[in-house]
Amino acid sequence: MNAAVSPGRMLGGVLEPLARAMTPASAREILALQADAGTQQRLEELGRRCDQGLLTPEERAEYQLYVEVGDVVALLRERARRFLEAHGPA
Repeated sequence: MNAAVSPGRMLGGVLEPLARAMTPASAREILALQADAGTQQRLEELGRRCDQGLLTPEERAEYQLYVEVGDVVALLRERARRFLEAHGPA
């Protein structure tokens, strides 16, 4: 792999087909995405334990996965925002 390729750029390329299929309705759905209560509670717990330096290796891997998934969702939301700015909320 080319060392100059950032993870964001790589994800952007992978997500491009999804962006091409976006509609105003799907963009609004993406912007409304939220984790369910149980997932949010677990993420907050892991965050507290991380801040305290108490994560086990398994918890650290789980927390890292949440962070990476969050990055993907953030990229999707940015694409959705740009789509709505360009195409209106119709």
